[in-house]
Amino acid sequence: MAARTEAQKDRKESQSSGLQGVVVASTAITRIDPVEGRVYFRGYEIDELVTKSNYEEVIFLLWHGRLPTKDELASFSQRMAQSRDLPSQVLSILRELPPDCNAIDAVSLGVSALGLFDRRGKTFEDNAVSISAKMGTLVAAISRTKLGVAPIPPRTDLNYATDFLRMLKGKEPSEADAKLMDGMLILHADHEMTVSTFAARVVASTLADVYSAFGAAVEAFKGPLHAGASEAVVEMLDEIGGPMGVETYLEAKFARKEKVMGFGHRIFRAGNHITAIMRDYSEKLAATDYEKKRLAILVNVERLMVEKKKIYPNMDYYSGLLFQHLGIPGFLFVPVFAAGRTPGILAHINEQLSDNRLIRPSAEYVGSGARSYVPISQRQSTG
Repeated sequence: MAARTEAQKDRKESQSSGLQGVVVASTAITRIDPVEGRVYFRGYEIDELVTKSNYEEVIFLLWHGRLPTKDELASFSQRMAQSRDLPSQVLSILRELPPDCNAIDAVSLGVSALGLFDRRGKTFEDNAVSISAKMGTLVAAISRTKLGVAPIPPRTDLNYATDFLRMLKGKEPSEADAKLMDGMLILHADHEMTVSTFAARVVASTLADVYSAFGAAVEAFKGPLHAGASEAVVEMLDEIGGPMGVETYLEAKFARKEKVMGFGHRIFRAGNHITAIMRDYSEKLAATDYEKKRLAILVNVERLMVEKKKIYPNMDYYSGLLFQHLGIPGFLFVPVFAAGRTPGILAHINEQLSDNRLIRPSAEYVGSGARSYVPISQRQSTG
């Protein structure tokens, strides 16, 4: 028995809680530099892509490993635009959803329905284009259905970001808002081996279809520890009320040993450029007294968290403020995150399938040793 205990101890020391630090796959899609806090898509730094590129071009880059030519981008963008319509059966299903349903549950149901009504023996990229193009339409339709108004059909003459905001709000957005939405989609497009991405790769490794693999990723977005902090940060702003209440709020949190939402990251321990870009967006776009007050709260909380705890904000920290600026309701923050991440997840599914091996890790058994069955008449109560 002692030898077994020592063996268990040795195995325990070789494990990694939550797979932290464990390399589960090789990837050529996204590189994260945890020291510099930088993110690269296919070798291109995300800062530069946000400034110079657009979402459709980034999708092409993630899927093809290179930037498109002018003609390729025009053709690809048009193909995406012409694929935004939802099947009528999916719209019928959305109309039956209760108004209080969880928005991610609705997205998951919509993706499953797409797997039934959208698939027609296409290639992987045909399916990927259809899913990516339709996610914005699906999320906007879910939002409007929950609010009791009719979904708005897509247009083919607008880019993804502009048409998404139009379908969501019922009017064409300003150029500045469309540009911000495009930038937010790029910032969310991929983030290496996240929980949702890993879930998709696990299901893809079984050789399930792309809709099922992508649907697994959508389900992973429901948990509050993955992508859900943006809405919680907005709720925190409501609780604090104003910049002068920050220190009192945090001291109470520290005393109760409670987590401050929007802070900490498994990979980035000293901040990252995605958060910095969102902070810059927030500072430039805060126009009303309300937005300026909420930005001041965020800045003060960040300053004190870094000073007192040496913990830095993650990409969810400023995103809620920016989504609110765009008129996106809180219940839609996570679905919008999922829509933005769609092309990255699909790129990972395709990469998994390109050199597939079933993902089946091992577990250390720590339960009882071998036991003999005792007839029920002979068992003693343990109560």
